[in-house]
Amino acid sequence: MALLNFKRKTADAQTVNPQVESFLQDYSIEVMPRTAEKVDDFRALLPQDTRVYVAHIEGTPIEDMVSTAARLNADGFKVMPHFPARIIKDKATLADWIARYQGEANVDQALLLAGGVADPHGEFDSSMQLLETDLFGKAGFSRLHVAGHPEGNRDIDPDGGMKNVDEALAWKQKFSATSDAKMALATQFAFEADPIIEWANSIKAAGIDLPVHIGIAGPAKLQTLIKFAIACGVGPSLKVLQKRAMDVTKLLLPYEPTDVITKLAAHKADNPDFNIESVHFFPLGGIKTNANWAISNGGRSAVPADQA
Repeated sequence: MALLNFKRKTADAQTVNPQVESFLQDYSIEVMPRTAEKVDDFRALLPQDTRVYVAHIEGTPIEDMVSTAARLNADGFKVMPHFPARIIKDKATLADWIARYQGEANVDQALLLAGGVADPHGEFDSSMQLLETDLFGKAGFSRLHVAGHPEGNRDIDPDGGMKNVDEALAWKQKFSATSDAKMALATQFAFEADPIIEWANSIKAAGIDLPVHIGIAGPAKLQTLIKFAIACGVGPSLKVLQKRAMDVTKLLLPYEPTDVITKLAAHKADNPDFNIESVHFFPLGGIKTNANWAISNGGRSAVPADQA
């Protein structure tokens, strides 16, 4: 493991759940350019080599995305910008973005996804179409992540089923066999462990062996999480938050992902071949709050060189 490059008071070893500590190794986290601007020094928050996704929200200039990626790369992090298919106008635009990221920020990792807009800005509608261009392969990207949906996605399956999502996973699995890049599924966040475990086991049984980087919402106010969960189309596990909101003793307390991570970590400990490889945090309550929670629970995010 790479040496950590920051000093921080860590949790007492006796208070850290060893299963959770193991499960949190090599976690990743997400930022946006506008939130990154508010962070004076990421090295004071995150261990060296943390994989940091840079979320590309509609309307964000590519210049802001690239400059954020360059800053994070210079600080010693593994940078993985989003490539949302529906906001990329055409193949020339995609090629330009890739060239900018590589030339100005030394990026060779990417998360490819459809994106959260209803109407495509151009010729792309899905991450599969981005992959079919082979521009990432020609550019020599070492790692490509694609989206996974443990609770489905009504944008893809309007009827609430999993048919189209499952067909897309099968396509991505076949593509991974032809790609030199390491591939994985990065998922939407959910709040309940049992459905996540059931989904992960079901895709494995269906022949999907791409490792899963499970999306987890970081600590945040309950009202904030409910707002984001509804906006992002979180499925049945939203009821965990709604039930909590009905308990007046918990309504004003911040949500922490302790329960869902503890249960997933225990399952991983009992089933070492479980296909969830690592945790990906959505810091909906702030990156500093999320980073502090991860460290206090034993999280270390130094990515081994052979997994970079």
